[in-house]
Parts: sequence; C-alpha cells; structure tokens
Amino acid sequence: MRLAVCAEMVFLDLPFVERVRRIHEAGFDVELWDSRTKDVKALKATGAVFSSMTGYASGSLVDPDTADDVVRTAESLIPTALELGVSRMVVHPAELVEGRAARPAYRSTGRMWSTGARTLERLGNLGEKHGVTFCLENLNTILDHPGIPLARAKDTLALVEAAGHPNAKLMLDLYHAQLGEGNLIELVRRALQYIGEIQVADVPGRCEPGTGEINYAAVARALAEAGYLGTVGMEAWAKDDSNAALDAFRAAFIVYAEDKS
Repeated sequence: MRLAVCAEMVFLDLPFVERVRRIHEAGFDVELWDSRTKDVKALKATGAVFSSMTGYASGSLVDPDTADDVVRTAESLIPTALELGVSRMVVHPAELVEGRAARPAYRSTGRMWSTGARTLERLGNLGEKHGVTFCLENLNTILDHPGIPLARAKDTLALVEAAGHPNAKLMLDLYHAQLGEGNLIELVRRALQYIGEIQVADVPGRCEPGTGEINYAAVARALAEAGYLGTVGMEAWAKDDSNAALDAFRAAFIVYAEDKS
C-alpha cells in the first residue's frame, strides 16, 4: 500500500506549495482538490508524487441537464493531471459548491441512476483515452453533504459496477462510510476489485486515525489480507500538530507489515 496525504487539510499555516513539500519530504504522496487555484509548475517542482485531484469543475453526474458539463470540465482538467502525473481524478455523485449540494435532492430516481451510470462510463472512456482513472467518491449526507443523491458507498459502488469500465473506479472514503453505513471491513472486502483509492479520517471530528472510534489498524490488516496494493490517502484535519497527524496515519497503516514479518 502507498500512503498519501491531502495537502488541503494539514500544515494550514503554510503556503500551499510548502505544505506539499512537507508531505513529500515526510515520505507520502499528495492529494489535491481544485487544481485550478494552484501554481502547477511550482507544485511539480517539489518533486512530489501526486495521487489524486478533483476531476471536474461543474455539473452533476446524475443530472441529465448538466452531466455534459461534468465530462466537458473533466476533459479540460486532464492536461493538468498529466503535467502533475496524477493518475486518479475524483468526481462526486452530484455538484458540490464549497462542499454543499449545488441543487439539493433528497430522493434518488431511476433517471438519476441511469444518468449516473452512463456519465461514469463516458468518463471511463475519456480516462482510457488519456491514461487516467476517474474515481467516484462516496459522501455522507448526515453531517457534511446533505442533499447529495446516490452518495452512500453502496450507491457509488453500484454505479461503478453499472458503468463497467476499468477506468471508472471508487474513491472509497471510509470516514464518510462510517458516518453513513459502518461495517467498514466488510465494505472494503465487497468493493475491493472496484477501488481506485481509499481515503481515511476518524469519526467524530474528521481528524487523523486514532482520534476517534474507527479501528484503522484492523482495517489495514483486512486490506493487506485481501491483497490491496493501492493507495490509502489521509483526507483529514490534524487534531493538534500536523507532523503528529502524519505519524499517527503512518503508524495505523504499517501495522500490517509488522504482522506479516
């Protein structure tokens, strides 16, 4: 397993490029959100490995009126992804504006399902053409993202399965899944073949592993036993010190190596 850290959520007292440099020097890959607000050349100059970035700028995957905007803006961001060496571009079940639903919907429909699957397949075709994978992230609607339809992990998994494209995968966020569904070990086992990347944070608080109720050491062992060789990204706030948060994250996800030795 490779470990990555979201630069949007740690070392918040530093300029963004310096955050990336700190994460890289600590031995982690780097996750980004909106690359359009970043100095891409300066980021590239840090030498960091970039794990993922936001892969669209507008539109809703499940809305037939705006799904074309998802694909159009996704294509516009691919040159940045290729420049930074990003292999995974993250999309969501519906359009977010500062983390909230652009057009809240509290019931899903068959039309949303079919539109979402078709749009995700289109993104998979686009990703195949350019050598990137689009990853659909599950979200929780209880606390952070009310009004996002088809946001639960079981729904995003079903959409990825329906799309049926190797360049359309899951960004399986275990923080969101714990709030919305729980049963995380069975979830990762069930979703394993469809996972593009896993994101983690603890509950409550959305801080680093070890600050809440999730037994991430057990999750790490289950992933290792299942043969997961992909990336785990910490998309979490640092509860106190960012360096300590990175250390706690690393400690939670290297236990599997010690068990295997």
